[in-house]
Amino acid sequence: MDEQMDFEKKGEEQVTSVSEESTEQETAIETCDVQEKDQQDKKMKNLISVVILLSGLFVGSLFVDVSQLVRGSGYSQKNLNKSDIFSANGKTWVAYDAPAVPVRVLNDDTCDKCDPSEVLVWLRRVMPTISVEKVNLNSAAGKELIAQFDIKTLPAFVFDPNVEKTELFAQAKDLFAAKNGQDVLNGQLLGIPVGKYITLPEISADDAIVGAQDAKVKVVLFSDFQCPYCKTFYPAFRAVMNKYQDKVEFAFKELPLDSHPQAMDAALAATCAQDQGKFWEYSDKLYAAQAEWSNAKDMTYFKNYAALLKLNTADFNKCLDGKVHQDKIDASKKEAANFAISGTPTVFVNDQFEAGAITPDQLSKDIEAQLAK
Repeated sequence: MDEQMDFEKKGEEQVTSVSEESTEQETAIETCDVQEKDQQDKKMKNLISVVILLSGLFVGSLFVDVSQLVRGSGYSQKNLNKSDIFSANGKTWVAYDAPAVPVRVLNDDTCDKCDPSEVLVWLRRVMPTISVEKVNLNSAAGKELIAQFDIKTLPAFVFDPNVEKTELFAQAKDLFAAKNGQDVLNGQLLGIPVGKYITLPEISADDAIVGAQDAKVKVVLFSDFQCPYCKTFYPAFRAVMNKYQDKVEFAFKELPLDSHPQAMDAALAATCAQDQGKFWEYSDKLYAAQAEWSNAKDMTYFKNYAALLKLNTADFNKCLDGKVHQDKIDASKKEAANFAISGTPTVFVNDQFEAGAITPDQLSKDIEAQLAK
């Protein structure tokens, strides 16, 4: 009897326990259902927010398109993509595949010869996407450009690296010199005349020099002994040199051009004569006899001229055969290149620059103008 009661009691406890567990499971299930419902509600709200945002952007874009067209204030990207040319505010705009190319133009407003306008017209024809910033020589930005890119002549053109993506650069890469992450246009190779020299060639002790070293006027000649124009100009230079040597310092710098096969040997011979104090006499002979030695196959003529001028031929021949002054002439050629000098004769009268065989009167006029300052 007692055992039966215990069994029934235990049975009731188990039923109660099972009932409680079922209730807990139902509660747990209800709780999960609520969490899932909350998550779904959140997803729906997020989705609605995204739709509203995208709709707003679309409507806003459409509004910009319509409003810009109505007001004539501009064009949206969608409309720009439909045409390569359009007009707005009295201007016609054209689309190009080339990138925008900023260029800084270094100039001196007081120098009439430095005006870059004609060059810029040409540049815009071949590179229509350039945007120009003019920089004055004496401004802080101008001085920074001069120092950063070692600029010696005006006008100067410093291009953004985007120029390397243009058709002009692909066809004429040699016109540009890469410096400090930018591209500097070599105007002289392009045929742009030098308007002004910022710095001047320095007269060194190795140069052939005549005149007062402390003179305020310096005349520097770059010349090639085989150049026919140099032969024409040289007597004028010598005459003016003799006239002004008590007031002016004159210097001769060798610039043998690659187009003249005997010019380098002639320059070497003249510098060997300079070792013996007869540079000018030897130069006189070289120019006077230019037609004689220009087609020679060896240096016999140069050695004969040394004997004719009563130089120590042993020392002269040793100097010439050993090309003792090759480094000096190479340095003179490099200096000329740094000043964008590619032709001869070229003469500086302080910062006045003359190219070609000018007359004695013109050279004298340039000197007088500098002496009067």
